[in-house]
Order: sequence, then C-alpha cells, then structure tokens
Amino acid sequence: MELKTETLNLRVTPAFKDLVREAAEREHRSISNFIEVLVREHCDRLGIGIGQELTKQPPSR
Repeated sequence: MELKTETLNLRVTPAFKDLVREAAEREHRSISNFIEVLVREHCDRLGIGIGQELTKQPPSR
C-alpha cells in the first residue's frame, strides 16, 4: 500500500471537467480515484508497470 501521495495539477476545459465529474459520480468514485483507475488500466494495457519501461508497443491508430 502506498503511504505518500503527490499532487498533480491539470488544466482542462470546464466541459471536460464536467465529463470527468459525471463519470466519477456514476462509478461512486472521487475524481482523483477515477483518473487514477483510468491511468492504471491504460498502463496495464500498454504493459507499463511502476518502475518499469514500456514492454510492448502501443496499438496502432
């Protein structure tokens, strides 16, 4: 379990913030927890682990 936290400040449009807030509420999460879950899931798909380098190529667009 991680004991310390860091602050991450992001500038987004009000419309984007509203989307994130709504999505977080629908999953009964805080905005910060919702974003953390999204980033962790994305990194899992890319094979990125904490303290690890990229292990596979991202999907082509």
